[in-house]
Amino acid sequence: MLNNSLENPPIKDDELMAAIDIGSNSFHLAIARLDHGEVRKVASMSEKVQLAAGLDEHNILGAAAEQRGLECLSRFVARLDSVPPERIRIVATNALRQAKNANDFIKRANEILPKPIEVIAGREEARLIYLGVSHTNASSDRRLVIDIGGGSTEFIIGQKFDPLLTESLQMGCVAFTQAFFADGQITENAFNNAIAAARKEILAINGQYQKMGWSSVVGSSGTIKAVRNVLVSKGWADEQERVTYKGVKKLEKLLIKIGDVNDIELTGVKEHRKAVFPAGVAVLRAAMKVLGIDTITYSDGALREGVMYDMLGRFASEDVRDRSVLALIKRYSVDKKQAKQVVKTSRKLFEQVQNELGLNNEDADLLRRAAFLHEIGLAISHNSYHRHSAYLLEYSDIPGFSQVDQKRMAQLMLNHRRKLKADMLEQACIIGGDQLVYLCLLLRLAILTHHSRSEYSAPTMPLKVTDTNCWQITVAADNEHYAFLLSDIYAEVEQFAKWGVKLSVIEA
Repeated sequence: MLNNSLENPPIKDDELMAAIDIGSNSFHLAIARLDHGEVRKVASMSEKVQLAAGLDEHNILGAAAEQRGLECLSRFVARLDSVPPERIRIVATNALRQAKNANDFIKRANEILPKPIEVIAGREEARLIYLGVSHTNASSDRRLVIDIGGGSTEFIIGQKFDPLLTESLQMGCVAFTQAFFADGQITENAFNNAIAAARKEILAINGQYQKMGWSSVVGSSGTIKAVRNVLVSKGWADEQERVTYKGVKKLEKLLIKIGDVNDIELTGVKEHRKAVFPAGVAVLRAAMKVLGIDTITYSDGALREGVMYDMLGRFASEDVRDRSVLALIKRYSVDKKQAKQVVKTSRKLFEQVQNELGLNNEDADLLRRAAFLHEIGLAISHNSYHRHSAYLLEYSDIPGFSQVDQKRMAQLMLNHRRKLKADMLEQACIIGGDQLVYLCLLLRLAILTHHSRSEYSAPTMPLKVTDTNCWQITVAADNEHYAFLLSDIYAEVEQFAKWGVKLSVIEA
């Protein structure tokens, strides 16, 4: 149903791809090549940036943290010359989700980067982490995956390659360091307070997770990697070198005995991780205690690997975003016949003006998905249903979509009917530039073509663009609804003009 996008050709063996993870504690770059369908890492970089530590009490990201981030990204870009931009993805997590001035950093960063930053929601981060773990550590077991990051901790239950339950909790090693170990002193009281705070967060999801159940536990990313390395070096891991709850309790006592983060000299704890290590241990101890976990296996695969496997799916027409669209269509009982007609017409209009308007394949996919979903708000109310559609698409957790993707789709929903306004034009430009404005107008034309909701074939409507702000549409008298369609098109002339586009109508 959804496989009519203008896809990029599949990635071939030995071709390179890359992922950048803009984390709350560290930024990571991974470059990999495709080897018989598997992602093989060929180069990686990691730098401690601590964006989350640059957030003040009002969640404003400070200039110093911004500069550290931009300088790090500049160094990453220097390594990306051999990777085509279409095979690069750049995702940002909790720090930029929280920062009220995130757009300032993103705007400056996008001037450096070959692809725009995608700020992903917590549950989308969890889904991608699971994808990375499941491809790196193959298993048919139902598994619980725990990933302790700088600003948040993700919990995922999944089986094989499918996540079944995902949560992202607002607790991470940087955030908890600021809250409980800010002075660098490692005390029993600080540990108790940190564990109690983490316990409170985890108890909120415990019932649901216990009900679903799991047979094994996997940990990913820096904190759990460092804990495992210390436990192995001390002989506190089990015979399979897994993290044990007893070992984590011993590590907590050892850290309290050390007393100061600057005095941590433990095998496996890198210099840049010392300051946030006690907080990470506290979060891990709380998670194992509340969830009743005795052992955790470490996985080297996590978010970056998940991003690349997700990218592979997009190139191979196995895009999770299309599965999400199908799920929304089903959940909100969308009129599929009507949606398909609008999709078909929007595609025809798009293809006629794509080059003149500077639109690309990603724009085609965005328009197609919006055309399928433009009526989901009818499930709430017919009155102002376009606003309901916009709200659902902007604020739902939709696997595969970044927050920017969802905001762009919401703009398409808001502007596909009723009057256009100048402030709405400004908003659309801020979120998606001129391309999003053009997509809004194309969707309007496609939808009004099918106002009658009958199953007649779409009328011939050649669309030309002589200038980006001068559009010409020809309406052919080749169907019974010609007069009504012509009237609707003429009504659009005034609306297009409000957004600075002159729409000329030719009757044929």
